[in-house]
Amino acid sequence: MTKQSIEVKGIEVDAATRCRHYHSEVDIIAIKFHCCEEYYACFYCHKENADHQETKWPRDQWEEQAILCGNCSRELTINEYMSVSECPECKHPFNERCSFHYPLYFDMKK
Repeated sequence: MTKQSIEVKGIEVDAATRCRHYHSEVDIIAIKFHCCEEYYACFYCHKENADHQETKWPRDQWEEQAILCGNCSRELTINEYMSVSECPECKHPFNERCSFHYPLYFDMKK
């Protein structure tokens, strides 16, 4: 799936970046993986499709744009994403339960 020239990889990815694994109304973010700089709909899509092991975003790189709003295509930094519950651009709500998955994507050690 391509969102305004940004390709989002995954399984059964729709126009809002939802995939087979996460497909509720609020599951609209894609994540750029640190290991490959590619956007995937979710951790499981990366695990099932990439030919390499995932790596987590180090804390000192959390100002990188690595989150894509599937509703309006705005890219957010990791810090920005972690501080909001909706897209700052289009105001579409994000799935707040995604915060449980931060340790899959981001190095949470201080």
